[in-house]
Amino acid sequence: MKILPVSDPSFQNYGQVMTGYDLKELLETLDKVTPCPDGVEYVPEQPELQALAIEKDLRNNAYGGMPIQIGWCNGHNTKMNCLEYHRDSELNVGTEDFILLLAKREDLVDGILDSDKVVAYLCPAGTMVEVYATTLHYAPCSAKKGQGFKVIVVLPKGTNLAKPEFTVKNAEDELMTAANKWLLAHADSAEAASGAKVCIKGVNPDIADLI
Repeated sequence: MKILPVSDPSFQNYGQVMTGYDLKELLETLDKVTPCPDGVEYVPEQPELQALAIEKDLRNNAYGGMPIQIGWCNGHNTKMNCLEYHRDSELNVGTEDFILLLAKREDLVDGILDSDKVVAYLCPAGTMVEVYATTLHYAPCSAKKGQGFKVIVVLPKGTNLAKPEFTVKNAEDELMTAANKWLLAHADSAEAASGAKVCIKGVNPDIADLI
């Protein structure tokens, strides 16, 4: 696996770099009010981030007026473990460089993804990216050995909260693990051990030797 920068033209198949936003206060607040655990922690909405003036810009410009939540995903990580998708795009920006492991929903064959299809992109600190709704993604990875990451996660309001009550109608319904979240697990992951559906075959990508 080769780690490419998000400035590489191939990233356009998975997302885009978002420009024109003043992210200074957002990143300073993220760094001040959130931890950087040894593992990975995700919080869908952080009040201090939600209260910033940029929330209005992201809501009205990036999401066309849809209600949004500004949360974070912080920690230390080098493995894929799982991939997920939503019915909409996700925005990410970090206080440090971080790496995203990505694939495309169109790479699924009969609901199964071969991990050979997973690619890696480095997102520089302070650069905001949109991860398209058609892009499979999960927790960020560290860009430097031993270095953690703090990454903003912007999504439509309610995403990743409690799964709604529903009757399973098709195979995709079996992947839903939270509101607006469909999860594909690798057999080696903790999520699979907790009951998430195993839909990724091949090795579980680990970038530890690449950073």
